[in-house]
Formats: sequence, structure tokens, C-alpha cells
Amino acid sequence: MKILALCGSLRAASQNATLLRAAARLAPAGITLDLYPALAELPLFNPDLEGDLPDPVRCLHAEIARCDALLIASPEYAHGVTGVIKNALDWLVSFEGFVGKRVAIFNASPGSLHAEPALREILVTMSANLVTAACLALPLRGTRISEQGIVDSEHAGRIRTALLLLGS
Repeated sequence: MKILALCGSLRAASQNATLLRAAARLAPAGITLDLYPALAELPLFNPDLEGDLPDPVRCLHAEIARCDALLIASPEYAHGVTGVIKNALDWLVSFEGFVGKRVAIFNASPGSLHAEPALREILVTMSANLVTAACLALPLRGTRISEQGIVDSEHAGRIRTALLLLGS
């Protein structure tokens, strides 16, 4: 089972990226989780380019096609999803390889109330198979917890369980 993780923040010290890296380390046997490294390389979505996709978009499509499931962790900006995630998802709207793909959302800041429901709506509209039982909201914002700290924390069991649910 291969899970591809998308982080909606490009910050070097992103708590969401830290959460995804910790999740990769906590993945149970038989599950690999890889953090997609190139969301910043995607051009802004332009439907005129769909006939001849830019290379970064082709790379994203190929990775989506190769994975069994997606895991998205993204902060909330101005009561909405980040431009990084929205742009990536816009490039996937007409990509058949995304339809029916199992998806879970990890939220490193449960106090963010607007982005997660908006992200769920976008994913359902795009015909993703949103695995609600695998979605997690963990109170990490402001804790400055490290990747190792997450791995060693009380959250580790919940993360492993969520990955198993996403993978099943």
C-alpha cells in the first residue's frame, strides 16, 4: 500500500510537514508514505494548458496514479484552504487517476474551523473517496513539537490507526 502525502504549506518549519514526516515514520508494515516534494513547482492552474500539461503537472499526475491513497495536511489561511493545496487539486480535477482515490485529511490545528470543511467539500466534489474514519485533528499548533516528538507522543497510535484505515 502506497500513500502519497501532500502538504499545503511550503514553510520550512511547517507543523503540517512535520506531522506528515512523522506519519511516514509511523507507517505500519506494508504501508509506505511518501511526502510529495514538488507542489511549489506546479504552475498556477490554467485550463488552457490541460492539452499539453507542464512537466510538474505530469509528474504530479504520475505520482497520483502510482499511489493507492492520498493524505493531505494543510493549514488554514484566511478561513480557507491554502493556495498550494487548491492549486494542486485544481490540476487534478480533470485527471481520471484521481477519481475514486482514497483520501484522508490530517489537521495539525483543530482550532482551524473553516479550511477542513472546505477541503472536504472540494474533495467530494472531485469524486475522491474521502475516508472519514482515517481523518485526524491533532492539537499540534503552537507546541513546536518535533517530528521525533510526534513519533514518541500519545498521538502515534492514532496516526498508525488512521494510516491502517486509509490503507484498508
